[in-house]
Amino acid sequence: MNIQAMMKQAQKLQKDMMEEKGKIDETIFEGTSSIVSVKMKGTKELISVNITENIDAEDKEMLEDMIVVAVNDAIQKIDKEIEEKMGKYTQGMPGLF
Repeated sequence: MNIQAMMKQAQKLQKDMMEEKGKIDETIFEGTSSIVSVKMKGTKELISVNITENIDAEDKEMLEDMIVVAVNDAIQKIDKEIEEKMGKYTQGMPGLF
């Protein structure tokens, strides 16, 4: 294989990777806990928080913990999607995305 063909193949691979990452970035992921749901973009930007039940002020600490759980759930889903979609491009290069 000549160098020019290798460069074309590398450029196509890079283009495919960026297209796939763009799709993930625009996907909305929902993370949930028992009383909270959050929505995040694939860029890990938090879009919304929804409390599914009425909460008294005294339950504030618990609510904060539930939000953390829901946000982390959404982030894990984003990371899993990135690994599934981008892993074919990044084999042997962990942490690229």
